[in-house]
Amino acid sequence: MTDDIRKAFPILQETINGHPLIYMDNAATTQKPRQVIDAISRYYLHQNANVHRGVHTLSQKATDLFEASREEVRSFLNAPSTEEIIFVRGVTEGINLIAASFGRSQLNAGDEIILSGMEHHANIVPWQMLARELKFSIKVIPFNDRGELDLEAYQEAFSPRTRLVGVVHVSNVLGTVNPVKEMTAIAHEHGVPILVDGAQAIAHEKVDLQDLDCDMYVVSGHKAYAPTGIGALYVKKKHLESWPPYHGGGEMIEEVAFGKYPTFASLPYRFEAGTPHMSGVVGFAEALRFIRNTGYDVIQAHEQKLLEHGRRQLSAIPGLTFYGDAERKTSIFSFLIKGIHPLDIGSFLDARGIAVRTGHHCAQPVMQRYGIPGTARASLTIYNTTDEVDYLAESLRDLVKLFT
Repeated sequence: MTDDIRKAFPILQETINGHPLIYMDNAATTQKPRQVIDAISRYYLHQNANVHRGVHTLSQKATDLFEASREEVRSFLNAPSTEEIIFVRGVTEGINLIAASFGRSQLNAGDEIILSGMEHHANIVPWQMLARELKFSIKVIPFNDRGELDLEAYQEAFSPRTRLVGVVHVSNVLGTVNPVKEMTAIAHEHGVPILVDGAQAIAHEKVDLQDLDCDMYVVSGHKAYAPTGIGALYVKKKHLESWPPYHGGGEMIEEVAFGKYPTFASLPYRFEAGTPHMSGVVGFAEALRFIRNTGYDVIQAHEQKLLEHGRRQLSAIPGLTFYGDAERKTSIFSFLIKGIHPLDIGSFLDARGIAVRTGHHCAQPVMQRYGIPGTARASLTIYNTTDEVDYLAESLRDLVKLFT
């Protein structure tokens, strides 16, 4: 099955520095299957026109495809309505939209929001920028050495001034799968809405928004086999109806005239100003079909195998320390090797055709928690193999020998 899946990804046939490409930087961005590439090409060859704005046949075809893609996203996430699905460039823009539309309209001086200590900068910086302006405060949920959130501290963080919870579903550094359903229930007991960053989740496990019951959920397509620059934001309709638009311009209006304030289009269009990333939307929908057709049972079984095999192989390397060993985690390995800078790890592996990520992974507070500047990170997905993991471990053992 893995061989068939690998054949769907043309880039995996590339060579890097004279070696077959071994791509282990999937938490940064995944590669794209042929189905997605073909869908984008087909769109530009046969269906390209601006959507929602033309009576001519090609525009109507493009619009139908665009809105069918929105329905694909809704169905994939089991959201109640397409009115609650907003296309954005990715998680970063989605959270900035929330900060601008929800934050500016509903947060005041003296209010509080709660974020986890393992957030990506995308779910920290927009709130810090807004907090400086509006004078609200941010409480942080700590996590233990294994990379698991302290739910007792989370419970205690609520106060009468708490207005929002923001938590990452899966940590991009630690691989931790956070108990977002339980955290949502706790937030709702306090009458507080919750935002979940799902960037690292949908490629690895089924997300059922009606089951989770979170108020906001945001995803980036490029973490799940789709093009870059496209994602989706889900917000419960009861919230969206009271939020002001984030961007202003074409498409998101009902009526514009000088001398009076504009009126805005219905949901979700009032939050989608300007010409959208139409080919990206088409590719996103095709990527979700790829995941659906592959099946989460297949994906999770394979990635669990990679996780267990990787733990065994890498833990045997002298001086290697893992960061993130939660009971529930995805196949992400963040590690350091004593006496070797992570940049040297990444450069050595690249010379052998192995692509990993090095640095703080846009999660500097996580690094500060462990007292380290950064890590090397190998993040695996459905097209990785145990043989690749073995070669990674072999290469790291060779690297250690150079430093001893």
